[in-house]
Amino acid sequence: MPMSFHMIGGAPDPVAPFSHAVESDGWVFITGQMPFTGTSVESGYPPGIEAQTHQVMHNLGVVLEGCGLSLADVVCVRVYLTAFEADYEAMNRVYASYFPPRRRPARTCIGVSGLAKGARIEIDMVARREPGLA
Repeated sequence: MPMSFHMIGGAPDPVAPFSHAVESDGWVFITGQMPFTGTSVESGYPPGIEAQTHQVMHNLGVVLEGCGLSLADVVCVRVYLTAFEADYEAMNRVYASYFPPRRRPARTCIGVSGLAKGARIEIDMVARREPGLA
């Protein structure tokens, strides 16, 4: 099965040379999204980690939907925080609201020294398309 490279209308423009998602053999790798409030990478971020986490999850949802998927198809998540100690608990409260307690993807959360465009949070995902639903 050939790879598919997805650029999704309505998702924030890339800040670097990448696709919004790449699919191979039913696995869909969603590029990390930041809390842009519009499609322009100059659109800015909402204030506070809670609002930024919601915005990142919204942006990821746009990419997933553009690929014909949803959060229910996500199997693995990586969260990157620049202010880990300050933002971890609040981010977790918001993040947890997007997945049912008994159906949460595997996850890693990493404290980093910086993210593109000064973001406080970035999240990437891996999703799995059900066989036969391409």
